[in-house]
Order: sequence, then structure tokens, then C-alpha cells
Amino acid sequence: MMRRTLEDKIVDGVNYTLLAIIFIITFYPFYYLIIISLNEGLDASLGGIYFWPREFSLVNYTTILSDPKWITAFFVSVARTLVGTILGVLFTCIVAYGLANKNLMFKTIYYPLFIVGMYVSGGLIPFYVVLRHLHLLNTFWVYVIPSMLNLFLLLIAISFFREIPSELEESARIDGANDLKIFYSIILPISKPVLATMSLFIGVGQWNSWLDSAYYVQNENLRTLTYRMIEVINSSNVPTDLQGPAVELATKAAQATPFSLEITAMVIAIVPILCVYPFLQKYFVKGATIGAVKG
Repeated sequence: MMRRTLEDKIVDGVNYTLLAIIFIITFYPFYYLIIISLNEGLDASLGGIYFWPREFSLVNYTTILSDPKWITAFFVSVARTLVGTILGVLFTCIVAYGLANKNLMFKTIYYPLFIVGMYVSGGLIPFYVVLRHLHLLNTFWVYVIPSMLNLFLLLIAISFFREIPSELEESARIDGANDLKIFYSIILPISKPVLATMSLFIGVGQWNSWLDSAYYVQNENLRTLTYRMIEVINSSNVPTDLQGPAVELATKAAQATPFSLEITAMVIAIVPILCVYPFLQKYFVKGATIGAVKG
């Protein structure tokens, strides 16, 4: 083992101290949301809660989760995240695999089109008109189909597929495999890092998206969990005579307030997606690094 000098110990001490400070700064706001959500709403409105609940209670969670609209919104969010992620990753990988082919005709014109498409859009109204003509408005598929191709992840996937040794494909073709067989049996199994990276990006985007639920859906049974959260947040400060969603829920529970329900809605919307990240972290770091270096 190398002998550690005083300078090494000082540098390590400074690094650990800075990392601890950064961790506290980033973790404490979320921890504060959790302890407020686990405290009685009326007691939390008095302030002075910093490290643990003063009056522990699950009334905020029971109040929200007893509302059928939130249960429906949860299953809609789970469904759109699963279906949207699977189809988004699959479709983006299929397009990327085709564009990564060295013998692709007119391949030099595709990259400029992708770059323009990443930064330039037709705007909200033309997009709405397109969705209307495609009969996607007020359907579940408005959450999935428009986001099946992610241009940023497409560029990363193209760079990744181009670095796969061509000998693998050539040997498979000698054995009689076609392009689809090569893609599903050889390319995808060895692409776990980039697949995990794409899944995390697309999954988080699907889970957190609420604008499409607000603009393109009128059916209350198709509202997402994040839309319900935004609905509660926006209505928590309205006068009680308007009876917004947060006020309506608070009146059903004597110990809940619009503010405590707002905090609880944030926690409910954030926790599920956070539970997924640890399982994809090692692949995410590797996949993102590969895409950054090779891109």
C-alpha cells in the first residue's frame, strides 16, 4: 500500500466534507417533504418542523389515496411509463440500427435533419392539429406514439451501434440470419448499457410528463399522477369558496390542510420513479459514458 502523506489526508478530508455538504443540500429538501407529509396538516402549518414529524400521522396519504381519481391516475401513469418506455426504446433502437449501417444510402443527410428536429418544432398549435387528424386526442396513445422516437437518444444509440464489431453481423449472415434476427438475437443482448440509459431517460420523461395530459386529454379517467399533483398544487391557494381539488380533499380530513396535501402529492408522484433508478444506475453510468465518448 502507498504511504499516505499529510497532504493526501487533507485533500481527502476536503473532498469528503464537500461531498457531505452537497449530499445534505440535495437530500434535505426531499427529506423535508417526507416528514411534512407524515405530520398532521394542522400541526405542520404551525411551522418548526425540521428533522422528524412532530405529530406523526398518515392522514395526508389516506386522504389522497382514498380518492378514486388518484388510484386511476396512478395506474394510468404506470401504464404509460411501461408501454411508452418499451415502445420508445424498441422503436428508437430499430431506427438507430438502420441508420448505423455503413452501407445506408444518403446517410449524410440524416444527421442535419435530426439536429434541426431536436431544436426546431412546429409549435403547440400545429402539433395539436396533427394529433387531431391522427385521432390521438383524448386517447391513451397520445401519451405513447408522439414520443416513440427520441432524437437525442437516437444519436447516442447510433454511435453505440457503430462501434459493435462488424464481424458479429457477418458471421450471423453466413449462418443465414437476416437483419431482424441479427438485431433481436445479437445486437440487443449486447446493448444493455445503452438500453438501460434509454429506458431511464424515456421512463422518467413519461412519468413526469403532465402537459400532454393537460392539453390533449379531457377524459378524467386518462389523467396522469403528475397532472393530479399539479392540479393539487395549483388549487392549494385558491379561496375555499372555489373548492379546488386540494380544498375538497382537505375538507374531508379534519387534520389535513391544502399545503400538507400538496406536499404529500409531490412525494407520491416522486417516490415511485426514484425506486427504479438504483436498479439501472450501473448501466446508466456506463451507457451515458459510452454515448458521450463515442458521440
